[in-house]
Amino acid sequence: MTTLISKLLTPEQLAQAYQNACMAELLAIKPGNVHMFADGHGMTVHDFIKSAEVSAVAIAQPNLSVGQRILHAVEATQQAVGMNTNLGLILLCAPLIHAAADESNDATQTLQQSLVEVLRQLTIADAQLASQAIVLANPAGLGEVAQNSVYDKPQVTLLEMMCSAQLADRIAWQYSNAFSDVFDFGVTRYLDAMIKWENESWATAALYLGFLSRQLDTHIVRKYGNVIAEEVMLEAQDIESDYWQNDNPKLVQSRLLAWDVSLKARNINPGTSADLTVATVLAASLG
Repeated sequence: MTTLISKLLTPEQLAQAYQNACMAELLAIKPGNVHMFADGHGMTVHDFIKSAEVSAVAIAQPNLSVGQRILHAVEATQQAVGMNTNLGLILLCAPLIHAAADESNDATQTLQQSLVEVLRQLTIADAQLASQAIVLANPAGLGEVAQNSVYDKPQVTLLEMMCSAQLADRIAWQYSNAFSDVFDFGVTRYLDAMIKWENESWATAALYLGFLSRQLDTHIVRKYGNVIAEEVMLEAQDIESDYWQNDNPKLVQSRLLAWDVSLKARNINPGTSADLTVATVLAASLG
């Protein structure tokens, strides 16, 4: 999917696009994750709404580096809600916003092409700022790697730091692979769903199910291992098949909500899939 960058957006427009993507994800039924239909994991949907509001202003400020966007957004979130509601999506959205804000973009350049340049130009300072943000958010298991740990002051660029973590974390993998999940799978799946149902919430839910069905959610892997993550992926594949067969997704709503209850009863949160969902909706809106 080649998505050309739209005309240069103002910081206010970028902040609104980011906040809209966060809200689209919250308005969709996402089994195992927090959404408008159900809270979970000690967090409420209002925590996420507030997080989206405050981090939108921080992440889209002009004249910031990618690392500064990440740290400022995480700091704003911590000050507002005092918990990790959005680290993963911030790590994904910051370089996307930076790419869309680049004044050197020309009309023939795709968002992904601009993003690749942003990733190549990431610095050691970006790595150090992002590491501060990760430590501040304190996610379960993230950063516990043998090489380039966020708990040591990085001496490599943010891209190199992410490359060293890519096998354990699908968000880090995006940095190493030009956000391939977002552009080569996610945007196409989302737009196909929009064509089929003409409804953003149902399309976003389809996108989330697509990520869950396609690959192991690394947030689940970090907490419970591959076996449990594979079980969840198989459950997702069964539900996704049913979902796409229905012209009216409301007929699948009760099944989605029942699976949501089941996942939360097992304390399973497919957080990486939710983060990729936000990033994809944002990427689709920036093109």
